[in-house]
Amino acid sequence: MADFTMPSLGADMDEGTLQEWLVKPGDTVHKGDVVAVVDTSKANIEVESFVEGVVQQLLVEPGTTVPVGQVLAVLGDDISAAPSPETSITTPAETEAPPVAPPVAPPAAPATAEVDATDAAAERPQSVRVTPLARRLAAELGVDLRTVTTADGAPIRAKDVRAAAAPSPAAPSPAPAAPVHEEPVHEEPVHEEPVHEEPVHEEPSPAQQPSKAEATRTVIAHLMSRSKQEIPHYYLSTTVDLARSLDWLHERNRALDVSQRLVPAALMLKATALAAQATPTMNGFWVDGGFRPGGPVHLGIAISLRGGALIAPALHNAADLPIEDLMAGMRDLVARARTGRLRGSELSDSTITVTNLGEQGVETVYGVIYPPQVAVVGFGRVVDRPWAVDGLIGVRPVTTLTLAGDHRATDGFTGARFLADIEQRLQHPEEL
Repeated sequence: MADFTMPSLGADMDEGTLQEWLVKPGDTVHKGDVVAVVDTSKANIEVESFVEGVVQQLLVEPGTTVPVGQVLAVLGDDISAAPSPETSITTPAETEAPPVAPPVAPPAAPATAEVDATDAAAERPQSVRVTPLARRLAAELGVDLRTVTTADGAPIRAKDVRAAAAPSPAAPSPAPAAPVHEEPVHEEPVHEEPVHEEPVHEEPSPAQQPSKAEATRTVIAHLMSRSKQEIPHYYLSTTVDLARSLDWLHERNRALDVSQRLVPAALMLKATALAAQATPTMNGFWVDGGFRPGGPVHLGIAISLRGGALIAPALHNAADLPIEDLMAGMRDLVARARTGRLRGSELSDSTITVTNLGEQGVETVYGVIYPPQVAVVGFGRVVDRPWAVDGLIGVRPVTTLTLAGDHRATDGFTGARFLADIEQRLQHPEEL
């Protein structure tokens, strides 16, 4: 038997909300398989399993917030011991009509009422299970859950709702599920309804509750305060001539389709990854009072999200990727970060982080180290500046390269060599 627990998806995560199960009892799970969607303070994350086995029991209901380390599911080796899918966790609303019970005939309709297709659909037994995230998406996208089908009666999940909404995103919202029998309902005297006298002011309004952006900002503030209090930062900067890099990019991209072209950020990331590989003390973690090397360079890329959130998923093995694959990986990370489809390992594996605010017009950025990492590299905007080359002054494109380092793990001398290595690699873009 093995336990699948709520993972820690970063130093700023103490708890998470289980949004959706992607497995059911009886399913076989391998290491790396995505088994659940967890809502952290920043985004919805697809969580992989780090154990193998057959799902025996799901212990936590979707929509439940639990601390890091709490057991969410039990996996075992004996598939015969797994409960049937009908025993998997469902919400109270989903268990009103057991899926194995025979349909109960609805009450006879008044003789004057006509039952159309919508009413007939509403009268079908509501035995299909729907995850809370899928219900919420269906309400937001205007998807009638009765029209969503799944294979072998599997629960309706968020991906099923998105697929149902995709063909007609502009379609009007479906008709109400309730039968339209208006005569006895609307003829009741309005003055007899006591609902207007209930103390509704006691219910918390959405405006009084912290928004997702506010909650995220609170978590970021806590982590960055901890970083500045616990980590003795030192800062270095240098100016890098990018003329050779941009000329090489121009020649390479000229004959390529737009989708295959590189951007300067790809060269900056690759140069940083190679320099981190060559300087292992910049690529790792400060834990338990000492430095632990990170091994392969998993480059954290700082990405801004809607509402002011900031996330830095890892581009795995960045130093070993061809520049074209690194560019594709960077685009993929940005797209999935902004649509809430990141993997858990991408949030917990970063060994060093890069932040680039050049597109925002910032010329210099000094980052705050994301613990337990020991360094963060920053790139600013590419600007034209007077520059001396071989004793002659001309106008060259340059950028400001910065480093925030943890003085417990390295010092200014090591940091200076690290920045010089990045600069030298950018002078030879054909070797990246």
